[in-house]
Amino acid sequence: MIKPSTRQSVGGLGIGAALLVSVLMYEGYTDKAVIPVPGDVPTIGVGRTEGVRMGDKTEPVREMMMLLKNLDKYGNGIKACINVPLYQYELDAFVSLAYNIGINAFCNSTLVKKLNAGDYSGACEQIIIWDKFKGKPLKGLTNRRNEEYRTCRGSA
Repeated sequence: MIKPSTRQSVGGLGIGAALLVSVLMYEGYTDKAVIPVPGDVPTIGVGRTEGVRMGDKTEPVREMMMLLKNLDKYGNGIKACINVPLYQYELDAFVSLAYNIGINAFCNSTLVKKLNAGDYSGACEQIIIWDKFKGKPLKGLTNRRNEEYRTCRGSA
């Protein structure tokens, strides 16, 4: 990966193909509502949870449109709490994390405090701690967080 020489204002960065593909790979796709982990909420499509009930069904084109819309929503949501410039790959890692943990959890995290203080490395390292469900690490989340961390560091 060729690294750009300077970070850009988060307002000037957007959702790109790399983020779309990585979230699709992390989340997978299902055309019917499922509970991915016992005790979790129902999901459908590409990890979508909002308004999903067991028994719901969908189709791929609809879900790709929803994914694009949701990634844009999550991107705009986290941009509101980030006060420092980023590389595109850093934003991609942070949007992927926020898509999984929620905008509020992201914006109220130590990660954002470190990031806004200019501690880019420390902010990226914080991604790794978000690998638990109900207090216990999940292998899939650990793998995803390690990949998001590598993305954030520009080495994915």
